[in-house]
Amino acid sequence: MSDLKATLVIGATGTTGRRVTAGLVREGHLVKAAGRTATPVEGAEAVRFDWNESATWGAALGGVDRVYLVPPIGSSDPAAVMLPFLREARAAGVRRAVLLSSSAIPAGGPAVGQVHQALPGLLEEWAVLRPSWFMQNFTGTTPHARSIRAEGAIRTASGDGRVGFVDAQDIAAVAVRALTDEEALQGDLLLTGPETLSYDDVAAIITEVTGRPVVHRHLTFDELRDRWAAEIPVEFATLLAGLDRAIADGAEDRTSDTVQRITGRPPGTFRAFVEREVS
Repeated sequence: MSDLKATLVIGATGTTGRRVTAGLVREGHLVKAAGRTATPVEGAEAVRFDWNESATWGAALGGVDRVYLVPPIGSSDPAAVMLPFLREARAAGVRRAVLLSSSAIPAGGPAVGQVHQALPGLLEEWAVLRPSWFMQNFTGTTPHARSIRAEGAIRTASGDGRVGFVDAQDIAAVAVRALTDEEALQGDLLLTGPETLSYDDVAAIITEVTGRPVVHRHLTFDELRDRWAAEIPVEFATLLAGLDRAIADGAEDRTSDTVQRITGRPPGTFRAFVEREVS
């Protein structure tokens, strides 16, 4: 039998997971692509995995020595399932994990911040990716994309606050290096694009590139919370509106050199992203 070990990619059909899987496959690595429906992914072994069904964990971990961790979507307490999984992963022979977190959540902070804080004590090799807001938030079936298509508007409570929007392709490129480089990165990696933009700037760029008028509608915290609460639990709606308020206060007005330093190339610009992906 081969003694080569695989990388388990959780959320392998998601925004970053599918790009991480593709990057690993391109480089010739063995990949187990994990998701709730074990969706086939070219070049990878599809496996069923559900954070809330611990019976699916063992098979997913078989033959694996490193894991890309995407927290359960919409959970306010991901540590409740992720920490038991990581203990099982360690017992199964996993030695390296790369966790997808957020620039808005430090180690020891709420939600995935608790996993970030615990990770160094659970595995010998680790890295935490803390990307700023995704450029992909303006494509597909996301709320911003739906609002742009239906109303020609982006609605936020971020005021004139600026964000270092980052392309998921760049996040994935860093993740591949963090998972596969011989020397573990061992640390907290803040990921941003090359510039900060306000949502007014975002609307203007989308308008210029696509030729379709898009405006930024400025909401209050309460207006945005209530808008979210029509679709999701009020506690989570309050958390999301609070993130916009933090942007308004300047929390995301920063850039980092992490993508350039780790991948050897500069991060993509928002304009280039819109030209490539926004129709």
